[in-house]
Formats: sequence, C-alpha cells, structure tokens
Amino acid sequence: MSLSRRRFIATAGGAAVALGIPGVAAAESRLVGATDLEYLPLVLRGYNRRFLARPEKIFVPTSSEEVRGAVARSAADGLRMAARSGGHCFEDFVDNAQTRAIIDLGRMTAVRWDDTYRAFSIDAGAELATVYDALYREWGVTIPAGICLGVGTGGHVCGGGYGPLSRRLGLVVDHLYGVEVVTVDATGAASIVVATKDGPHQELWWAHTGGGGGNFGVVTRFLFRSPESDGTDPRHALPKPPGALLHSRLIVPMLNEENFIRFLGNYLAFFEQHSAPGNRFAGLYAPLSFRTLGTGFAQLTILLDAENPDATALFDEFVAAVVADVSPAPLVQPATRASYPDTVRQVYYPKSPLTPRVKVKSAYLRRAYSVEQLRIFYRYLTDPRFLGESELEFLPFGGAINAVAPETTAIPARGAFMKMLIHAAWRLPADDDRYLAWARGMYGEVYADTGGAPVPNDRNGGSYINYPDPDLADPQWNTSGVPWHDLYYGANYPRLRQIKADWDPNGLFRHRLSIGGPERFR
Repeated sequence: MSLSRRRFIATAGGAAVALGIPGVAAAESRLVGATDLEYLPLVLRGYNRRFLARPEKIFVPTSSEEVRGAVARSAADGLRMAARSGGHCFEDFVDNAQTRAIIDLGRMTAVRWDDTYRAFSIDAGAELATVYDALYREWGVTIPAGICLGVGTGGHVCGGGYGPLSRRLGLVVDHLYGVEVVTVDATGAASIVVATKDGPHQELWWAHTGGGGGNFGVVTRFLFRSPESDGTDPRHALPKPPGALLHSRLIVPMLNEENFIRFLGNYLAFFEQHSAPGNRFAGLYAPLSFRTLGTGFAQLTILLDAENPDATALFDEFVAAVVADVSPAPLVQPATRASYPDTVRQVYYPKSPLTPRVKVKSAYLRRAYSVEQLRIFYRYLTDPRFLGESELEFLPFGGAINAVAPETTAIPARGAFMKMLIHAAWRLPADDDRYLAWARGMYGEVYADTGGAPVPNDRNGGSYINYPDPDLADPQWNTSGVPWHDLYYGANYPRLRQIKADWDPNGLFRHRLSIGGPERFR
C-alpha cells in the first residue's frame, strides 16, 4: 500500500520500526518532483543520452539516515528505485523507463578519517576529483582509482575500480575495508548496515569488492584501509602515490593497415611481456585510444613513476618498443615531470559537460590479439561512414592486480594484462541503429571464434561489469552458450547469488544485469 507524504510523516513512529530502529523516525530526505526546477538537471545527470528516466520522485539525501528514509519510502510506495552516484553508468541501470524513484547521492561527498573503524570514510556521492584532492592534501595518500575525475565512487568502487596506479598498487577494492549500505529485508524493513572484511557481515563486504552497483542495496559510504595497515595512523592507512610522474603523449597519424597492425601489435606485446606483479614497468600506465576517421587517428598517453631512478631510461625503452618499424613515425611529445596532484589536475580526464549517446563493449586480454583480429579493428575504425567521437581504447592492466587470487574479491579479473573498450559515441537519435550495429559488428567479429563474446580461456578474460553490456545476456549477440555472469564474475557468481538472496530477498535492487537476473528481472 502506498503512503502519501503526509501519512508517511504522521506515522513516522510506526515506520521507524520497519526501518529497523524502534521508536526513532527516519530522517527526511529532500524530495524533488516533476514540477520542481531541480527536476530536469537531476534527471539529466546520467552520462548516456540514449537513456532518460522520468521518475515520480527524486530523493536528494545528505546523510545515511536520509538515504534509509528514501529507501523505506520507495519500498513502501512500491516504487522501483535506483541510486545515482556520479551518473557515469553506460547503460540504463538508473535511467530506465521503469525507474520510479531515484536516490541521488550527489550531495553526499565527505572524505574523512573514521576513528571508530580506523579507516577513511568516503561518501558514495564523492567524485574521484574530490577524493584524490582530499586524501592527498590532508594525509598524503591515495587510492588507485580511475583517470576520469567526474566518476562517482559509488558505482566505480562496487565494480572493482582501477586506474593509472593500479599496476603498481592493485585495484581500488584491494584497499576496501568496509562498506555502509542501506538494505531491505524480507519484511520490507530498511536498515543501515556496516559490513567489514574482518568484522560483521563479511559476505556483504565481499559482494561490494566487484559485485557491481545496484545489486544489494544503496551504498552510502566506503571505508578504506590497505591490508598491511592496522589503522593507527591515517598517513599510513592507504598507499602514498609517487611524488612525481613523467607525462608525455604520443600522437599517431593515420596509418595504413600494415602499420596499424605493427603499432598496435607492438603495444600489446609490450604489456603482455610486462604484466607480472612487480615487473620493471609496474609504474607505467599508458592508455591508447584510436578514434574513427575525422578526428585524428590515435593518441597514447604515457604516465610513469618519476621517482624510479631509471624513469627516463624506462620511458625511452617503452617508446622505442611501441614505435619500432612504424611508418610514418608517431610524434612523441617531450616528457615533462609534475607532482602527483598536478598530474591529476592537468593530465587526468576532466568531467565532460556535454555527454553523447553511447554503447560500450569490453574485454580482458590474457594474450595479445591475432593479426586477423587486428585487421577487423582497422576495418571498422576506418569505415568512412562513421566519423566523430567513437573510440577503440586499450587500458593497461596486470602488475599488482594479478598478485591477488580471483576469489579474494568479487571481481575475478586477476590474470589479464589489458582491457579493451569499444566506446561508440554519437549525438543524434536517428543514428542509434547505425552506431549500435558498428559496435556490435566489430565486437562480434573479433570474438567470432568464441560465439561473439570474450569467453574466458587462455586468451580471453571475460568482461568488466563497470562497462556493462546487456548484449552479453542476449543469445542474439552472445551465441557462445556461456552465460553473461560467467563473463563478468566467473566462479564467484554462485557466492554472489547467495549474498543477493540473503540481503535483497525481495529483489528490490535490480537492473538488466543484476545478480540473479536478467531472467528474473526483465
């Protein structure tokens, strides 16, 4: 039975019992409706313009108690709810026509030291730019999170999280000590639960080390402390970043097919060779982006730990390896040295003010692509019908990431050396079918030998849940016979299903790739 706003307030004492705190009323979140001026800007906070929700209610909480109240009210009213952190989700997990209530965490951005848990408390609505600045400015530490500064911690952390320092320091969740999350039990009671790796509710903590956002409840904050720290001193509770980094860009002009194959082959071979934990190039992060015709061809961003006494020699060795026998020769910008905070501000990617329509597809690589697969990439990238913003990206993985066993965290990707991302982007709704076909065609052909999907084997490592692709749950596009959840979670999926059943027994938190679905939540 639904509750009006007046009835909800009037029965606060009774509702508090359902919330799990007898006799204590839930805090009221600010509520935004369709006629309010804030409604449209909040609705448009999502990254992918293909999707737009029209919820009845948008809750804008500023505390965990207010989140609990919003969850309780949405559940009582029978409203399908979704939580938004930074708004960077590539699919319609929040911006869905079935979403009737959005819990927007954008006002919850605090970064502080929590003496109770001897860990850093980071609100789920904090964007990475805020997190990096606060951690380094106050305590001289960091987390190995992403290069896109506008991404919110909520979804990024829940999916595993990685970035420029991960080859040296591991995944974000390798430093996750705990999580605070609002859950709803079988009776409909909403509760704030703190789950830690060495305390109560360890399974719920583990589920948030890569189980993906929007599955078990609404995360309100994360607790970070590295495994080797006892939390007695905040300045040593998380890793310290390099004091300085070398930065350069390598600009690749339009290449013919053979030189494209040579350049990309050189690049992949280098990182495959240097993917073991503690390798000489663990301090190197060099994402490579190929654009479709009309906007240049490729750019390689190079970030290297400048505190290594061999940094200049390592930089030269890397550049020489990737440009070997490539013609015309790429343009290498002179390497510059900057402090870690200056590198974050000047080199990491700023938040985009005008986001496009998007379709993404991803894969982990355990071995480099074959020449035949590289030819497929080249053919799609140089198709003159597709100009503009679409990209094929390669994101170095491995190093310290691969020092952790796959079952230690919910994210199982511990044997890959590279992540591939197809990021199709366009502006006009009339172009949807063309660009969807472009992304699906490229991906399907590259993985034709394994049914159109990166089925885990000696060459492929599955996909990354933070780059979600519902096509992998559709037999029209994934003909491998391998279920979508094996691609994202591998052998960890049965454990995740059990945690889902224990903590969200009514299936209130769901989307097109939610744990236990999509067959259950179409």
